[in-house]
Amino acid sequence: MNAETAPKKKQENSFLNIALNVIIPSVILTKFSSDQHLGQVYSLILALSFPIGYGAYDYFKQRKINFFSALGLFSVIMTGGIGLFNLNRDWMVAKETGIPLLMGIAVIISQFTTKPLVKTFLGQMIDIDLIDKSFKDHGHVGLFEKNLKVASLCLGGTFFISALLNYILAIKILVGEPGTVEFNESLGKMTALSFPVISVPMVIMVGLIIGYLVMTIKKNTDLEIESILRQ
Repeated sequence: MNAETAPKKKQENSFLNIALNVIIPSVILTKFSSDQHLGQVYSLILALSFPIGYGAYDYFKQRKINFFSALGLFSVIMTGGIGLFNLNRDWMVAKETGIPLLMGIAVIISQFTTKPLVKTFLGQMIDIDLIDKSFKDHGHVGLFEKNLKVASLCLGGTFFISALLNYILAIKILVGEPGTVEFNESLGKMTALSFPVISVPMVIMVGLIIGYLVMTIKKNTDLEIESILRQ
């Protein structure tokens, strides 16, 4: 079966992803946490059910575990645990900072293993195997691996920056203690702000990493950019 006849994976709906992971949970937490509506416990459970449900649906659809998605889902579950068990607010700040920090450390450490996470991450956007083969065919054995090491360090750096932004956002936005309406509402506000404050800069930085790889690909192979991008 060749590339033309092979079935293509259905592209993920970006709006649905943002709606279920950001918009709907934010609205529920900020608008329905008071005792006149759902209350802080039920609003938190309902808000978290959307990203958890979407994560479970994506797993059963893809039939494989993605490290970054799994860590994101773990983060959501931790948020629920901290809120439902009324743990100290500092736990939430530590969680918001620790998750991207662990991602960055994992990306860099994995570079010294047989399965670098940078390949998993970037492999969702570009055809790593095709690019590596083209580098070898043009006599540049090992060069693409060196480029990926640079990309891995840069990707790890983006997660470290995200950890810093998460920390600043958490200490500025989160008020009250878990188990209170005030905390739920501030959590909803922080979830909404995390998209423009954290996700957008991350997308820009990942775009720069892709741009670096594209530059080296054009310089050392005859591949067209359209041929290496995942459809």
